[in-house]
Amino acid sequence: MSFSNIDVAGLLELQNSGGVRLVDVRTDAEVSRGVIPGAIHIPLHLIPLTEMDWNIPTVIYCQSGGRSGQACSFLSAKGWNGLSNLQGGILAWVASGNALSRLA
Repeated sequence: MSFSNIDVAGLLELQNSGGVRLVDVRTDAEVSRGVIPGAIHIPLHLIPLTEMDWNIPTVIYCQSGGRSGQACSFLSAKGWNGLSNLQGGILAWVASGNALSRLA
């Protein structure tokens, strides 16, 4: 396993330093309720098909951390680096008092 787990505080530090991509792998219905600001949406089932440079620092999240962990495992097995799974997902983000936004 060549990805790490990151908590909300760690994600906030990365966001404040700039240079991190945030990927939401939840369903369209889940995303319609809000995303972590700055996130892009790539449903889990499309991860293997997405043409993207996965070798830059990327934090992947879902509702609670399970599906994003699957995405990190899959991508790291394919050789991609710089991946982190947000522990607790968007539920942990909201529980920490952070706001959600809508996709642009």
